[in-house]
Amino acid sequence: MKKTFFLATGLLVAASFSQLNAQSHYKIADKISIPGEGGWDYTAVDDNANRLYVSHSTTVQVVDLSTNKVVGAIPDTKGVHGIAIAADLNKGFISDGRDTAVTIFDLKTLATLTKVKVTGQNPDAICYDAFSQRVFTFNGRSNSSTVIDAKSNAVIGTIELAGKPEFAVSDGAGKIYFNLEDKNMICSIDTKTMKVVDSWSIAPGDGPSGLAMDTKTRRLFSVCDNKMMIVVNADNGEVITTVPTGDRTDAVAFDNGNNRIYSSNGDGTLTVIEEKDANTFTVLENVATQKSARTDAVNSKTHHIYLPAAEYGPAPEATKDNPRPRPSVKPGSFVILDVVPQ
Repeated sequence: MKKTFFLATGLLVAASFSQLNAQSHYKIADKISIPGEGGWDYTAVDDNANRLYVSHSTTVQVVDLSTNKVVGAIPDTKGVHGIAIAADLNKGFISDGRDTAVTIFDLKTLATLTKVKVTGQNPDAICYDAFSQRVFTFNGRSNSSTVIDAKSNAVIGTIELAGKPEFAVSDGAGKIYFNLEDKNMICSIDTKTMKVVDSWSIAPGDGPSGLAMDTKTRRLFSVCDNKMMIVVNADNGEVITTVPTGDRTDAVAFDNGNNRIYSSNGDGTLTVIEEKDANTFTVLENVATQKSARTDAVNSKTHHIYLPAAEYGPAPEATKDNPRPRPSVKPGSFVILDVVPQ
């Protein structure tokens, strides 16, 4: 997933956020403090176990959502990006970008079961398909997907892709859909044959990152760099409509319990979109969150939305070797925003 860094907000932005909050039907109910330093990427909710998995530098930290307390961690996940939950197998799968590997762990004990080397560079997005009981990593630096048999933990194939993959989602019926960020496309894989079967343009969307799906209406939701969400028919690739979002969006989540879509925007807002029917989508509001809160996950049972965020120090001076230095996270500032409907 894309790495973006943000500086402190100004008074004008804070004032506009206060105005948004005054009208909001959502609120930040809690800020869950997450120990340690470094950046983050995806989060994942296990609805059944009521747990949140948080990627954090070289560790995945686990939050009990009944208490909002950190209750464990899966260590040694260098360059961690994503977490896929295979509840039917009692396993979790973590993409370790810098290790070119997947860490497989026990969902109940959080113990690491094994590490599996993947066939591409920088495994980023990761998706479990319960239909085939296979895990698919999307390897950002090699334009490929590695397929792992989730029962045996063995690598069983590599799928070459036509561009740089971003987020992926399973329809639960034998297909995985994923964004191609540099091609402005959504593609799909047949999870049994392990072949790409669809490739569709999502114009006018540009630079797609996050992807979610309503499997009942067969609609895909792709959020893009040009501040819009593209709604796509998952059966034929038709672009149904576009919906405006905030800026610097990196993830999107669908709550099948209330038919709402949440676009997490690094500009410090959460765009709430209602799916009225398969072809009608309305922005309900842009909830003030925190700058840097660019990824999200939703619990469809409780309707809580979880967004990682942190504060940053000033960027170091540019050098010849590092012309665009990134600011570092302020120690002790990493939190999960627990956003709830009022």
